[in-house]
Amino acid sequence: MLKSLYIQNFALIDSLRIEFDPGFSVISGETGAGKSIILGALSLILGQRADLKQIKQDAEKCVIEGVFDLSEYHLAAFFEEMDWVYEGDETILRREIWSSGKSRAFVNDSPVYLNDLKGLGERLIDIHSQHQNLSLNDNLFQLNVVDLLADTKKEHGEYEEAYALYRTSERMLNDLREQSRKNREEEEYLRFQYNALAGMNLQPEEQVQLEMELEAASHAEEIKRGLYSAIVLLSEEERSVESMLRTAAETLHNVQRFYPKLSELAIRVDSAFIELKDVREEIAGYFEEVECDPARRQLLEDRLSAIYDLQKKHSVTTVEELIGLRDEMGRKLESIESLDERLQVLEKETGEKRKSMREKAVLLTEKRKKAVPHIEKELVERLAYLRMPNVKFHCEFKSKETPDITGADTVQFLFSANKNVALQPVSQIASGGEMSRLMLCIKAMIAGATSLPTIIFDEIDTGTSGEVADRVGTIMEEMGTRMQVVGITHLPQIASKGTTHFLVYKEEMGNIVTTRIKELTSEERVQEIARMLSGAEITEQAIENAKVMLKRD
Repeated sequence: MLKSLYIQNFALIDSLRIEFDPGFSVISGETGAGKSIILGALSLILGQRADLKQIKQDAEKCVIEGVFDLSEYHLAAFFEEMDWVYEGDETILRREIWSSGKSRAFVNDSPVYLNDLKGLGERLIDIHSQHQNLSLNDNLFQLNVVDLLADTKKEHGEYEEAYALYRTSERMLNDLREQSRKNREEEEYLRFQYNALAGMNLQPEEQVQLEMELEAASHAEEIKRGLYSAIVLLSEEERSVESMLRTAAETLHNVQRFYPKLSELAIRVDSAFIELKDVREEIAGYFEEVECDPARRQLLEDRLSAIYDLQKKHSVTTVEELIGLRDEMGRKLESIESLDERLQVLEKETGEKRKSMREKAVLLTEKRKKAVPHIEKELVERLAYLRMPNVKFHCEFKSKETPDITGADTVQFLFSANKNVALQPVSQIASGGEMSRLMLCIKAMIAGATSLPTIIFDEIDTGTSGEVADRVGTIMEEMGTRMQVVGITHLPQIASKGTTHFLVYKEEMGNIVTTRIKELTSEERVQEIARMLSGAEITEQAIENAKVMLKRD
């Protein structure tokens, strides 16, 4: 519940504090006194956006602070989710708005985002103004009313979980189908490219080896001539290198008998001779190996040309990159081939989840429809109490073609306030006063069925008077026994039902006009009710009537 509200430098308010009690409190005051200003200030700590024009003239900033008792709200989990400090029974919400345009929001002195503050505010206070009656025209609001009164929290939670699982699976299936469609469009071309690469049977480092072999084949005659010349120079001429080395070795061996120091040099010349002989034999081997084979050369050129074409086509420069592309294409083709199996598995899973979702939707629908007769009966009784004796009300159910997060149902409130008038949608037939009474009864029923936060009725009594207004006040008084109710009203019949009565008034000090509020004493309350009865001139009869309304002597 709202324990207190502090407002500083807001509109016509310089500073005021209101201490609220449990039960039913009323706020009254002359038109223009500032009742809506107080409500506007309260809206700011509930997360509404600020308007710099709301800051009191010449003030640097305005501050609105509300103290709430959360002992009955079960909000510990919400605070934990928001990563806020939960201090148990009491929580303070504060807004600070500077004339410079800066605005900050706090929960228990910790700064928070405005949207998060709004999320908390929606759990603390329900402000019901005249325009909210238009919610009755909204089918989603009507469905939410049925859910609250039918207590479908368990069934709705199970359905939402099943719906979320189905929707996730359905999105995955649609993505996989789209992937399959794209893959099928690409498959023929991809397979053509893969076959072209796979048919080449490419090997790592093949290109380098082929280029070297082609280079040799292109100059085979020149290579053979060079090799032959080397062989001749080494061994086949009269003064060949081998013959001269052999002569030098023999000469050194002969001389070393007389000059032993030459033995090491003789050995080194022997070694050079042997090494040179080995070189000549290897050259001879290469000479036999190199062939002038035009067919082989053509084969090498064709193979390299095919490799070069593939490299150009795929914008790469090495055989290894082509091999990588080939393997990647192979994996894609395998994926395409296995996609049908994955689709079948996912289609089966999605079908099972769709079936589970629809089963949960049926249970939710059954719970809703089971509660409807009682809802209709109680609402008609409450409206009859508010002097609508001929009212008829019906919740019309229709099935959605495609279930959504709310289930498989749409609900339409059908209404008629008069005899011989067929039921029609509320939005098409109910007057403003009828809409107000209908909404009041719905809120009262919800308050009896579930734990509503503090509710503020902002002149919900518009369009009512006399006995109807008295009974509206009785309903609000009865709601106040189960929750905190604040009623902003201009009707004495409603004001007299409050357990606490606040008066909003203007105070003039020179050229400065300030909005004030005070809690009325018993005597002051008699005077205020009398004023509301008779107007500016308070008569003795009005005072006596006020005492009767307040059940006082």
